[in-house]
Amino acid sequence: MMAKIHPNRSVSSSSLSSSEKERETFIVWMKSLVFHGNGCTVFNSGGEVVFRVDNYQQKCSRKVYLMDSSGKTLFSMYRKKLYFFGFWEGFKHSKGGKEEKKSWFKVRRNHTIFGGEISCRVVLKLEENSESYYRIIGLEGKASLKIVDEFSGHLLAEAVQKQSPEGIPLGNDVLTLMVESNADQSLIMALVTIYGLINNRM
Repeated sequence: MMAKIHPNRSVSSSSLSSSEKERETFIVWMKSLVFHGNGCTVFNSGGEVVFRVDNYQQKCSRKVYLMDSSGKTLFSMYRKKLYFFGFWEGFKHSKGGKEEKKSWFKVRRNHTIFGGEISCRVVLKLEENSESYYRIIGLEGKASLKIVDEFSGHLLAEAVQKQSPEGIPLGNDVLTLMVESNADQSLIMALVTIYGLINNRM
């Protein structure tokens, strides 16, 4: 299965458009590398594992860790309860592996009276007195999503169902994730992970 889901290595750079060259393409497999585990595995364009999440036997866990290919934790993410509504809080880990005391981001789902669409607001605190805002947009029960900068409307990342070279969908658990070159890849993957948990995908 793993040999089939990573990006095609045969695509030449000359055949790509300028917009595609500015993006980094990953494949997100909504499966853990741990046998019978929950989570996801992310491959780069060379078919190498670059990120992974392993929830082991617990689906929709309230505490998850985004790791690199060697198992080093990049982000810790915790679900917090606030009355009837909850939010996710993400903490970045230092190069030494220690979790920082202050959260890097918070993700809260916007609850609307209209069904179907999922919209989540992301508050980023990368500096002491500065905040940025992202929005995650998707559909109920679907793994596809977009992450946009709320202020500029700029698309930062987009995940769509992966298709084979013949145009055959590989399943709703295999996604092509395109990330803009100026976006923090580990942060984007942390947000994709939280969206998967909110949407009961992992």
